[in-house]
Amino acid sequence: MKPELSENALRILAMRYLKKDRDGAVIETPEGMFRRVALHVARAEKTFGTRGNVEETAEDFYGMLSSLEFLPNSPTLMNAGRELGQLAACFVLPVEDSLESIFDAVKNTAIIHQSGGGTGFSFSHLRPKNDMVLSTSGVASGPVSFMEVFNKATDIIKQGGTRRGANMGVLRIDHPDIEEFIAVKRDPLLLGSFNLSVGVTDAFMATVREDLDFPLVSPRSGAPVRTVRARDLFDHMVRCAWENGEPGVLFLDEINRHNPTPHLGSIETTNPCGEQPLLAYEACTLGSVNLSRMVRVRRGREELDWDRLGRTTALAVRFLDDVVEINRYPLPQIRRLSRGNRKIGLGVMGFAHLIIRLGVPYGSPEAVELAGRLMRFIQEHGHEASRELARTRGSFANFPGSVYDRTGEAPMRNATVTTIAPTGTLSVIAGCSSGIEPLYALYTTRIIPGGIGVGEMDRLFTAVAQARGVLDARLMESVRKTGFIPDDSPVPQDLKDLFAPAFRIPPVRHVAIQAAFQAHTDNAVSKTINFSREASPDDVRESFLLAHELKCKGITIYRDGSRPGQTLTCGLTGAC
Repeated sequence: MKPELSENALRILAMRYLKKDRDGAVIETPEGMFRRVALHVARAEKTFGTRGNVEETAEDFYGMLSSLEFLPNSPTLMNAGRELGQLAACFVLPVEDSLESIFDAVKNTAIIHQSGGGTGFSFSHLRPKNDMVLSTSGVASGPVSFMEVFNKATDIIKQGGTRRGANMGVLRIDHPDIEEFIAVKRDPLLLGSFNLSVGVTDAFMATVREDLDFPLVSPRSGAPVRTVRARDLFDHMVRCAWENGEPGVLFLDEINRHNPTPHLGSIETTNPCGEQPLLAYEACTLGSVNLSRMVRVRRGREELDWDRLGRTTALAVRFLDDVVEINRYPLPQIRRLSRGNRKIGLGVMGFAHLIIRLGVPYGSPEAVELAGRLMRFIQEHGHEASRELARTRGSFANFPGSVYDRTGEAPMRNATVTTIAPTGTLSVIAGCSSGIEPLYALYTTRIIPGGIGVGEMDRLFTAVAQARGVLDARLMESVRKTGFIPDDSPVPQDLKDLFAPAFRIPPVRHVAIQAAFQAHTDNAVSKTINFSREASPDDVRESFLLAHELKCKGITIYRDGSRPGQTLTCGLTGAC
């Protein structure tokens, strides 16, 4: 099957994914890329000898990729079947309280970014600013200063030579330098390669709700350094997020309640986008099912094709497990733990397009119910596929002592199976809405690598509007200019509700959708709670509190226009 790709998809593929010669000329077609990836990943089957021949499996993989029913993370598309051979997207490196550990991590970060991966760090073990350094009789400079070293290294090295490096930096809420960490992105020139998240505990959230004092604790001694009013610290976090979208929040206790291998350690951070909690020296390979392709017409109506979704889920799990096997890991420590746990993260994209086709408005009770039912199905079928692989290939090596072992469950091939990634670039290639997000706008301007602004009208909107007989030049011009259907347009209200842009959906409904997916996802969910420019800090506060109440593992918000260099804007005007 030859893939059907938009002009923007072809442009992105040519810039970042397709093979080039020494002069930079593209020498590979999209079809050739999918065949290259399918054949390379299928070669892992030789290790197991359990399913026909490599060519047969490669053909199955190629059909899934070329139909755009499933796409793996970008490093797999870029590097499979090529010299680099590094196929994972997400890595976490340890940073302990010593210069040796810090600069080992800087070196390893450079190696990972060069291979196409992103990195996450917890800086919570570093002693605070002005703390005593006994070996030199000096004082410590604090976590933020060392983060600047990582940032500089990342600025120099592009991921895999094709994309800018990305990091996640996490600091626990009880670290003495937490106020500085929370506010650092007020300066837009600082830590540009980092996404920042505060590692929040249940104990802190309880003190916020009860309006109590909260102790900040030395990571070196474990002793309280000083106390702060919990609500003041929480409001500081809320205010900074309202101002520029950062920091995000990670709910560490909720994350570790679902840690599949607690006997190997606690999880302290995630990948750069926040959806993949990982132990130190762990990696994860991600991929996403395109839900907009999981639809069939029955009795003149579109409906979810559950059988097709089940088949695609099972094949995608096999594909991702093969990636774990054949991947060329950048460090021996990462290879050892990644092979030992075999974490994969199967998620979805195209959720907004799916529910539009089903006639369900985003954020409605029906959408929340469908989100939970859909992800429960993928979770169950994904776990069954992993158990089936365990029967033929063996369980992941660290299964003894895992939560599955403790509860007497059947062996799993993979310590985790599901993750919801943002799929920003992948969704453009697949021609669908990103991740589980609503439509950002009906006409968007996207800044792609090279600083080029690319405008695109949502194809599903034009198809539905045309089918309903409301598409005319005046409507198209209005949508192209503003990004959404004008309030005074004669377009029927049900279409306005179906195609409501992200910033017009109440934040609490965004959070409800995220929570519905999180309830049936092994790892975490990457989702941005979009706010209009007019949103208040109180709106952000409500979302943070609700996300914790609904057992999300983290939350990220963004208020339109709150940061220079916004990569996605509404319409030609650029304002949402």
